Amino acid sequence: MEPSIPVDVSESIDINHDAMRYIFHNCADVVFRPLKLSDQSNILLVYIEELTDSDKLEQIITACMINRDFNRLTQYKSVIIFAEIAAKVLKGSTAIFIDGKPFAYLADLTAFKQRAIDEPSNEASIRGPREGFTEDLKTNLSMIRRKISNSNLKFENHQAGELTHTSFVVAYIEDRVKPELLQEVRSRLQSFQTNQLLDSGYIEEFIEDKSLSLFPQIQNTERPDTVSSGLLEGKVAIIVDGSPNALVLPMTFWAGFQAAEDHYERFIYVSAVRLLRLLLAVLSCLLPSIYVALTTFHPQMIPLALMLSISASREGIPFPTVIETLIMELMFEGLREAGLRLPKAIGSAVSIVGALVIGEAAVQAGFISAPIVMIVAGTGIASFAFPSYSLALPFRILRFPLLISGGCLGLYGVAIGIMFILIHLVTLKSFGTPYLKPIAPIGPKFWKDTLIRMNKRYVSAQRKQ
Repeated sequence: MEPSIPVDVSESIDINHDAMRYIFHNCADVVFRPLKLSDQSNILLVYIEELTDSDKLEQIITACMINRDFNRLTQYKSVIIFAEIAAKVLKGSTAIFIDGKPFAYLADLTAFKQRAIDEPSNEASIRGPREGFTEDLKTNLSMIRRKISNSNLKFENHQAGELTHTSFVVAYIEDRVKPELLQEVRSRLQSFQTNQLLDSGYIEEFIEDKSLSLFPQIQNTERPDTVSSGLLEGKVAIIVDGSPNALVLPMTFWAGFQAAEDHYERFIYVSAVRLLRLLLAVLSCLLPSIYVALTTFHPQMIPLALMLSISASREGIPFPTVIETLIMELMFEGLREAGLRLPKAIGSAVSIVGALVIGEAAVQAGFISAPIVMIVAGTGIASFAFPSYSLALPFRILRFPLLISGGCLGLYGVAIGIMFILIHLVTLKSFGTPYLKPIAPIGPKFWKDTLIRMNKRYVSAQRKQ
């Protein structure tokens, strides 16, 4: 039969020592440091050495042993429940038990070895702030607080993970967020149960509306300015301790085409670039399937000179157009994935050189026609134009079923695939917000900050009126 431990702290330091020893049995990283004062009274410190600032700890010990300055400890939080004390110690606090006192002081002497603030590699910006989130929750919150110095900016503390006990924060601006949105977020987080929470991606998968949808319904970002911008728009952010990726919700389809520097550059350039991104997104998804459909089923729609050139390049090719396109697309995606997983020093060289060498060798060997190499290369270049990596993934995946449908049914198959995608997007919602808002349904902000960005001076004047 296992020994039972008391729930509350005892006045006896020996009982408290045994209870903490039982809670942290087989925990080699937890330090138990008993101290005996000159009057033979005892003090017990419990902490994790790797998470504690040793200089501050020695200052407290000196104050207690030499100066007998117990009043110094009153500035710290006093706790009477062992479970709460243990949870705080695991987060970096130091528990101080004093003989004869039925509680323990908790001193926040945390000293994590943090990664330096640096620019996010996945969301590089030409103009604007260069700082990105780190793995430390307090540092991330301070970066947001520095940008929005307003008492209406609220940080609600939560904890999840039965084994990890990971802390995370729900951030919002009280007078801008919709109460029903905030209530929905709280409701979904309350039903979120897991044994482990190591990254914000765990929460994203649990609370999104449709987990089987290819399209992301929650925006993830490493940029504090992106989170701050979302909060000012009335959105809610979730920041997880140990993760440099924050979640911003609700997310719309058009948010995936907006880069961080869009609000720092002049509106004329931004509007032109946004339309270009949308065009490249369509090409990245439809270019291979349309090429296969036209060359296989509708050659009469291609100019004669171009069709003769394509036909001449296909002489001796053993595979149908749809098969050779699939082979090249799979090869390109494989090279791109290999380039991401390899060390940065050789990853880019492998992906670029590999594509050139394999494409040229395949054409010379007569396995692949030259136009297919150009189509696949153009599709790959277009897929790199997405500011949001999570939104680029569904376009990369949908390219393959559209290619197969185009190879089987021609343009009719491509049209059917597009219809299914549009129907799904129209019916998709993110925390009650239509995914294609404000274009479907059309809203008052249709032209302000969606396909194009309006002049800030004009928008400010309209708001004053």
